[in-house]
This record gives sequence, C-alpha cells and structure tokens, in this order.
Amino acid sequence: MNLDNRSKLIRKNILFSFLIKGWSGMVQLLLVPVTLFCLGNYENGIWMTISSILLWIDSLDIGLGNGLRNKLSEQIANGDYEKARESVSSTFAMLVCIIVPVAIVLMLLVNTADIYHLLNISSAIVPNLQEILSMCIALVCATFIFRFIGNVYLGLQLPAVNNALVVGGQTLTLIGVYLLRWQEIHSLLMVALCYTLAPLLVYLLSYPVTFGIYYPKLRPSLRYFNKHAVRELFSIGVKFFVLQIAGVVLFASSNALVSRFFSPDMVTPYQVSYRYFSMTMMLFTVIAVPFWSATTDAYTKKDFAWIKRSMHRLHLILLGIAVLLVVMVAVSRPVYRLWVGTSVEIPTTMSAAMALYIFIVICSLCYSYILNGIGTLSLQLIFTVGAAVAYFPLSWLLSRYIGITGMILALATVNLPGAVVNRLQYRKLMDGTAKGIWKN
Repeated sequence: MNLDNRSKLIRKNILFSFLIKGWSGMVQLLLVPVTLFCLGNYENGIWMTISSILLWIDSLDIGLGNGLRNKLSEQIANGDYEKARESVSSTFAMLVCIIVPVAIVLMLLVNTADIYHLLNISSAIVPNLQEILSMCIALVCATFIFRFIGNVYLGLQLPAVNNALVVGGQTLTLIGVYLLRWQEIHSLLMVALCYTLAPLLVYLLSYPVTFGIYYPKLRPSLRYFNKHAVRELFSIGVKFFVLQIAGVVLFASSNALVSRFFSPDMVTPYQVSYRYFSMTMMLFTVIAVPFWSATTDAYTKKDFAWIKRSMHRLHLILLGIAVLLVVMVAVSRPVYRLWVGTSVEIPTTMSAAMALYIFIVICSLCYSYILNGIGTLSLQLIFTVGAAVAYFPLSWLLSRYIGITGMILALATVNLPGAVVNRLQYRKLMDGTAKGIWKN
C-alpha cells in the first residue's frame, strides 16, 4: 500500500468513524439517564460496578485479538492470504479453548463466594445478584469469542467497521432499556440482559456477512488451525495481554473500589463524570486508531517520513483536546443538571480531576497507538503494570483525605510516568537512537 492509498484509507475511516462515533456518543449519553431512571442511584451504581468487573473477561484473550490485528496487517501488506486465514482460524479456535474453562470457573465462584460482602451490596435490595452475574458471565463469554471479528476489520485497516459493530450493540441496548422504561420495568436483571445480549446479537449477525460475503478468504476453519501461527500471535499478543490486564485493573477496579470504600450510590457520580469527560477520549480514538494498523504497514515498508507526518497531525489534535477539556470543566455543572437532573451531585473539583486524568491518558494514547503499530511494547508493559500496582495503595491513601476525587487524582498520578516514557520512546525510534529496551 503506497502513501496516498494509506492516507486516503485513514481519512475515509476517520470520516465514517466520526459519523459512527457521533451516534455512539449520543447513544451513551442517552443510556445514562434512562438506565438511572430504571434502576435509581443505588442499583445503577451496582450495575456500573458489575459491568466494569465484566471487562476482565474481555482481557482474557491473552492478547490474541491485538496480536491478530498486527499479524493480519503484516500478512495483508505482503499479500499472503493463506497465512492470514491461518491467523484468523487459529485465533478463533484458541478463543473458544480459553473462554469455556474460564466461564465454568467464574460460574462456580459467583455461586459459592460471598459477592454481597465483597462489593458492599445489600441482599435485601438485590436478592438475585448471583442469578444476574451468572447470566452476564454466560453472555459476555459468548461475546468474547465472536468479538474477534472486530480485530479482523482492524487488521484490514477498517476500524470504522469495527466501530459500527460496537455502536450497533450499543443502539440495541438503548432500544431495550427504553422499552423497559416505557413499560415501567425497574429490574436490574432486565437491564443487565439488555446490556449483555445486544452486543452478542450484533456479532452473531456479522459473522456470516463478514466471512460468507465480504472476506471468504479469511473464513475460520479447523483445517487452517496452525500451532506455529498461534505461537507467532502469542509472541506479540502476550505483551498486549499484560497491557490489557493492567489497564483493566486501573479502570475496572475503580468502580469496585468506590463501592467498597464508600457505597454503590457513589459509583453513579463517579461514572457520570467519567462518561462526560471520556467523550474527548472517544473523539481522539476515532482519529488515532486508524493510525495503529497503518503504522504497522508503514513500518513494515520503512516509511518513517509518513509516521512522522502522522504524529505531527496527532499533536495538533492533542492541543485541541486540551482546550476542549478546559471548556467542559467550566460548563460541567449545568451540563450535569441538564443531562441527569439534580439527583446526582458532582462537585467541580471532581470534574477537574477527571479532566486531568483523561488528558494524561489521551497524551499516552497519542504515542502508544504508534508504538503498538510498530510493535515496541516492553516499556509500555513495565510502566502500565507499575501504574496498576501503585494505584491501589495510592487510591486508598488519597481517598481517605480527599474522597472520591482523591481516587481520580491517584489515577492521574500513576498514569503520568507512562505518558512521558511513551513520548521519549517514540522520539528515540524516529531519531534512530533507540537501543535495548527502548527498541523492544
């Protein structure tokens, strides 16, 4: 793929992704008040905690999804469709082998452990917590298998299609929850069903369309399962896996910690604030994600000039994001009132801390998408794992003195070193001065 075709494909994907993510943003904004109406503050906080815990399941692919994404980009760039089909088939088979025993173990844990005590939840208010968690685990584990279809499109440098699959599930969820509100059904079980079943339905429908109509050359088949392909995927995928696990520790554990340290009621303002400011992260990822697989293509062909030009564009976007976050903090209180009403109180200090945290993460992503495309993950791995380890004691300490705002400041603090190192590593790679761990 030459420079013009690569850049044109990125522009096309960014355009379609903006349209898709614009709708996605609208759906997510609408989901917050309607879910809050169906559940109330307490049960909504419980659902936010459960859904963040379920993110752990998404990370159990030992990095195979992102490994497939990078390998597929290389193989398609070299025109090797035989190897590409082996990679897709091997990934699909391994995902099934991974998730079946995981689902069994999680079901046993949910139905034997004292989940109520662990999450500080009242059994009088939610008497069927085990039933809800069992259903969610079954559906999310099934989605785990078929979600690799999105990685296939990412490897084909078509992130807009992956975004469309995600937003399709979100749209079905919104329709389902609105139907519950229309029928005045205030059930945590039914809300959880809407959230977990909808994405699975979208991926199940996309499977025959993807591999039966558009990309039959990549259709998974046991005949194309290859142990060597699994080793290749795992060699790069294991680093992505550790990064995913560390990232989930930082993100998913926050809701559980808020529930444990304070109360499920307090998860709602935390999540409302996060959803509001994370819109800027969604905006940035729409623009930046296409550069990941395109960088793999460019780096494979030694096109360093294109990578540098791409980073210059991302820097300009980063500056715009900073300005936008400042404005969002300034208008946050009236926006919250308009969005979720007066039942959720979010102080400006919490909003400012959340904006700072989100900006640090976006700065880190600005470089990590390029570094991921190149395949240099060792330093990211070290600093992300270090951040996950440091987060627990720091969040506990700061939460004692500053409350939930302290937990957000802990997130910002532990993510800052990784963002700085990502920038240094990128500059060394582009200057040709990267050696040792800086090049791995």
